[in-house]
Amino acid sequence: MSVSFERTTEKTERTPLLSVRNLSVNYGAIRALKGANLDVYPGEIVSVIGANGAGKSTMMNAIMGDTARAGGEIFLDGSPLQAKSFQVVSAGVSLSPEGRKVFAPLTVFENLEIGAFRLKSKSDKNEQMRRVFNLFPRLEERRNQYAGTLSGGEQQMLAIGRALMAQPRVLLLDEPSLGLAPIIINEIFEELSKINRTLGMTILIVEQNARKALLLSNRAYVLQTGNITMEGRSADLLNNPEIEEAYLGGRKK
Repeated sequence: MSVSFERTTEKTERTPLLSVRNLSVNYGAIRALKGANLDVYPGEIVSVIGANGAGKSTMMNAIMGDTARAGGEIFLDGSPLQAKSFQVVSAGVSLSPEGRKVFAPLTVFENLEIGAFRLKSKSDKNEQMRRVFNLFPRLEERRNQYAGTLSGGEQQMLAIGRALMAQPRVLLLDEPSLGLAPIIINEIFEELSKINRTLGMTILIVEQNARKALLLSNRAYVLQTGNITMEGRSADLLNNPEIEEAYLGGRKK
């Protein structure tokens, strides 16, 4: 379904923590992103919604340096973000990827340790491990269990926990509800809200489950075939008839 939206903006005096400017990505002759712009301010949750193939994961991978940029710039706290993934993580941005991608032959503890590669101090690693276990007690219960034997929901917790181990300033989440049962999705989204509240974590989430994303986030962007076509407060988009028709299943009779 093709839907065209008028773009709305909100002026603010705040400085974005993460800023994407005119970001373009090409896959051969295909333009996957066409000059996308978005801002994420300190302490907020921002969601990007859109259909399959809209370019949501491409945007996340381009921010992380896992996909080459054809054009545009990305800034963290006003400074250009380098294009190599280890530099992005070292600067303070980490990703919980689509499909979780845990290291199946390694234990929960070992997966989390890998996420902490940028932390030099053992005490810092231990403290961050404690924080992750406080957020996800099930991971502590299974700390010596192989990641490949975890349930889908537990693997998603581990992927998020692994991203948090880097002590990021901005946490990126790529389709955290993918392949999970509704009851587990609710649990994961409750934990994301808790991470934002208790840690003050700034979060950018791309999610095909538009309703869940809009209920979680403060602001949102609509991505359609590589273009940002609308932005605004999540509550406003949630009640927008066009958004409801295109992404929320239409109005209930």
